[in-house]
Amino acid sequence: MKRIAIGGFRHETNTFAPTKADHAAFAELSAEPSPLRGEALLHTLAGANVPVQGTLDTLRAAGCEPVPLVWASASPSAHVTEAAYERIVGETVERLRAAGPLDGVVLDLHGAMVAEHVDDGEGEMLARVRAVVGERVPVVASLDLHANVTRRMVAQADALTIYRTYPHVDMAETGARAAQLLLRMLTSGRRLHKGMRAFDFLTMLSQQCTLIEPLRGLYAELVALQERSGVALDFAPGFPMADIAECGMALVGYGEDAAATEAALDRLARLIAQAEPRFQAELLEPDEAVRRALRNGAPGAPVVLADTQDNPGVGGNSDTTGLLEALVRQGARGAVLGLLVDPAAAARAHALGPGAAADFSLGALSGLPGHRPFEGRFVVERLGDGRLTCTGPMFLGLALELGPMACLRHEATGVRVVVSTLKFQAADQALFRHVGVEPAAQPILALKSSVHFRADFEPIARAVHVVKAPGPALADPAEFAWKKLRPGVRLRPMGPVWGGPRG
Repeated sequence: MKRIAIGGFRHETNTFAPTKADHAAFAELSAEPSPLRGEALLHTLAGANVPVQGTLDTLRAAGCEPVPLVWASASPSAHVTEAAYERIVGETVERLRAAGPLDGVVLDLHGAMVAEHVDDGEGEMLARVRAVVGERVPVVASLDLHANVTRRMVAQADALTIYRTYPHVDMAETGARAAQLLLRMLTSGRRLHKGMRAFDFLTMLSQQCTLIEPLRGLYAELVALQERSGVALDFAPGFPMADIAECGMALVGYGEDAAATEAALDRLARLIAQAEPRFQAELLEPDEAVRRALRNGAPGAPVVLADTQDNPGVGGNSDTTGLLEALVRQGARGAVLGLLVDPAAAARAHALGPGAAADFSLGALSGLPGHRPFEGRFVVERLGDGRLTCTGPMFLGLALELGPMACLRHEATGVRVVVSTLKFQAADQALFRHVGVEPAAQPILALKSSVHFRADFEPIARAVHVVKAPGPALADPAEFAWKKLRPGVRLRPMGPVWGGPRG
């Protein structure tokens, strides 16, 4: 029986975000309970759409013995603290040393982790794992679609697999593919030839959605090319909010035949490079977005406004109020915004009770320069305890505990705000139903999300507009104050070239 070590360390680091991830952040609410150690890793995530579970299921089906290490995940934020990184990686390495003889290692990583002391969090972790198991034991890792794949990651791992959907509905499938590549090498007794191609332009997150072009067509070609060639291909559009040298898009390929692998990589790389102009996107200012929504939205066919720059899924804190101000300013009656994180407002709503009216000061808790709370008189419409189960395709079955929640209605305009105590991306309709709001029955839905919302909300939407309301998760990479990015990269498709830091 093959003994395969499994573990994971997942964090998407927005180096421009306001809040860092300490060790406690890996024990707070994220998309999964975390951290898991030893035997707990073998059963806690059963049935969950996460890579490590896909890996586990595949290894068990193949008759392997999974050897659990550590698995930790936290919500996106600024850098992982040095203490948290060293504690989690250190424990992983210690358990790996104590595991005894192994036939392989599979890790569930993100690919865009930046620690206070290490820019390439995954590359460093893979190097430490490699130092323990040596060159004989194959090491494979699964990565998020938003990975900034580095040359060190490729060098230290025998193979990498990457999500192919955004919204991410294939996470477990990607973990399964990682296990399958490992088994392929163990069966043949040979390592695969590996290749990588990097690209010299950054893309906005909103244009990385695989439900729209150009990525819908590019991923279709990737799958078709893989089937024709037998080369395992994966592409990461990158995470354009990490100020590291190798931030950006990358393509990897693995195959028995070196020439066939390189040829497949070259063909797909040409198609991606040719698609650069189609990665350009329209971003609407808040007032223009609301005007369009007022013209076109209706109950039964809402217009969705994506408040992308405060997306908690990429490091925002879900507490900015710029889009809320625009909705109120234009009297967008029936519009609903959520989730706005404000524990004090949620607690006050619960103290007042349903039907009560009071003055509230909402949001702007992060202390970002130029941001201010939204102040107004609201009616407490409905309360919730924050305990709910997701029903949409991305987080289906995930049980959440978001703390006290409330639906508040702005007394003068009828604009409603769904307030929560803990942050979670507005990517599931159950978040709104929990406090009595049926999403399809609203004319306008303002969601603190970039793309993940599309999996559950796009089927009910008349239109979707990406909104550039003030927030820390800047949608346009050209607006970040870059320092470490390699010179020569275009900061947006067909856009300005980064020349390096001045002075």
